[in-house]
Amino acid sequence: MDVIDIFFNLSVLERSFPILLRGLGATLMLGITAIVLGSIGGVFVSLARLYGPRPVALIAVIYTDLLRALPMLVVLILIYYALPFVGITMSSFTAAALALSIVFAAYTAEVVRAGIEAVPRGQFEAAQALGLPFWLTMRKIILPQALRLVIPPHASNCVSVMKDTSLASVVAMGDLLKQATDAQALFANPSPLIGAAMIYAAILWPMVRMTGWLERWQARHLTR
Repeated sequence: MDVIDIFFNLSVLERSFPILLRGLGATLMLGITAIVLGSIGGVFVSLARLYGPRPVALIAVIYTDLLRALPMLVVLILIYYALPFVGITMSSFTAAALALSIVFAAYTAEVVRAGIEAVPRGQFEAAQALGLPFWLTMRKIILPQALRLVIPPHASNCVSVMKDTSLASVVAMGDLLKQATDAQALFANPSPLIGAAMIYAAILWPMVRMTGWLERWQARHLTR
């Protein structure tokens, strides 16, 4: 058997493709869930760190530092395998979504914090002089300006969290990698793993290119 038959067996790829598509659906659902929840949570954590009372700000600092220091796999295993000992049991999808979301929220909080702090202080003072309430100031004045600075690094973090969805296979979630490894065992051939790698590349490569374009777009606008 030559290398082509081992790694690029068309017959095996054809038969495993429906299995891989099921895993792709689970992967996309997991990634989108983590990005949405993590983005929303990260904004609130960032605001708590910047404008919350001192105890709340300290908790936000500890949260962002600790979650960025811990490997994603460790967080996932703690949630899925450790929490049942205190009576908290989750499905593999819920555990993976929670792990990805809380870690992604920590990275998002740092990106948003940097974006808000880059907004000139005069914008805050002008809003206060006009008597605008805090949340209206953030929603109408500060966050829209910070968004231009936040988008490129946030997009890069989104790519990272989509790649980290492959860790869900550790908790037996039927994501793309798990389905590929199952198909490999079923057909006794590694071609499904190659197929999964090609699907990952097809999804993530455009996202990587878009991130690069956003960084160049930001650099052009900031130098004007």
